[in-house]
Amino acid sequence: MERLVVIGGDAAGMSAASQARRLKGASELEIVVFERGRFASYSACGIPYWVGGDVRERDALIARGPEEHRARDIDLRMRTEVTEVDVAGGRVHARDLDAGTESWTDYDKLVIATGARPIRPPLPGIDAACVHGVQTLDDGQALIDTLERTAGKRAVVVGAGYIGVEMAEALIQRGYDVTMVQRGPEPMSTMDPDMGALVRDAMCGMGIEVVSNAEVTEIRTDEQGRVGAVVADGVEYPADVVVLGIGVQPNTELARAAGLPLGEYGGLLTDLAMRVRGHENIWAGGDCVEVLDLVSGRERHIALGTHANKHGQIIGAGVGGGYATFPGVVGTAVSKVCDLEVARTGLREKDARAAGLQFVTVTVESTSRAGYYPDAAPMTVKMLAERRTGRLLGVQIVGREGAGKRVDIAAVALTARMTVEQMTALDLGYAPPFSPVWDPVLAAARKAVSAVRERG
Repeated sequence: MERLVVIGGDAAGMSAASQARRLKGASELEIVVFERGRFASYSACGIPYWVGGDVRERDALIARGPEEHRARDIDLRMRTEVTEVDVAGGRVHARDLDAGTESWTDYDKLVIATGARPIRPPLPGIDAACVHGVQTLDDGQALIDTLERTAGKRAVVVGAGYIGVEMAEALIQRGYDVTMVQRGPEPMSTMDPDMGALVRDAMCGMGIEVVSNAEVTEIRTDEQGRVGAVVADGVEYPADVVVLGIGVQPNTELARAAGLPLGEYGGLLTDLAMRVRGHENIWAGGDCVEVLDLVSGRERHIALGTHANKHGQIIGAGVGGGYATFPGVVGTAVSKVCDLEVARTGLREKDARAAGLQFVTVTVESTSRAGYYPDAAPMTVKMLAERRTGRLLGVQIVGREGAGKRVDIAAVALTARMTVEQMTALDLGYAPPFSPVWDPVLAAARKAVSAVRERG
């Protein structure tokens, strides 16, 4: 009987273990999963909504508990951290974080699903008790515990990416006065600045103080180690709680120490079947890997649960004797700030320049429904197309009701490598309660066709 060892018990790791178990019974394959946290198989994407109170119970984010996995003959060992991978010896070294015991476990097949970790710059005060990154369910619980025992109601969010923006909204919903401090000119650096400006306006309208182009140099604490302020460019911003929304990086120290191949962003490199390059019996998936960007043709690190679950299914198929592949991504993401929906897919302007592409950009203002229909909400769509060929390169959308998921139209078009002219012929659903006659995405495509003809 073979033994599969999985490092990491969240989306990619448990999807891989579960799929492998479906394909191979307990008499054929022993499965051991090491998870250093207190929770497995949960939705990390739901943490901001749990913190903000939209999701009432923590356990609502847990898809399957440890006992459910164990009932399917998956030996899930919680609060157990793998500290070393011995590739030559085919074994991993693990430590039980509660009992303090350590042991080696042999493997025939190994899955690395160690995820990503919040970026914590080496600043004075960064390790204070009321400074929180939010990546795991344990992180979310720790933040809520802090919010419930902290007397003050002042919060500073450092960074304005997806997590930063979502956490700022969650803290507002909890009654905090929120200041967001960011290095860039506008929130949501995954968008172009002109679209990020629309997000900033919405955040300011919610009462969030947005401080742009500011470098945080210190988190000031008192003699008891309590947070008092965040210092950026010499200015103090009072704080009782600090949340880090700077971004995440692949958690690949184990892989690096084991000599496994890493890419430009520090993520593990795999083939299409999610096997670690150069290693027949080692797979990797989730937030610890880099993936192919189908638009630019380059490797990227994108931490999303949708990708992680797909990776796990593909890995489980390979471990179980089947075959499946993960072709790559187009970089689709969607979020919200109160009722403002923010979505993007494909390349930003700076991505297109970095890839050496010549392109045109267009922006259109439209509405979520026919303009004459009640409650039609404004929507801004920005589109990038290759200047010579008219191939769609990217779309960004900011708007209200019905705006965010419209990005899926563009995601499919990118995957199919459609031109903007081909997009204008798409047969999309129409009725006044749902869309103008020309859907906003197709209206942008029409305008992009004209720009390509003028400048291509």
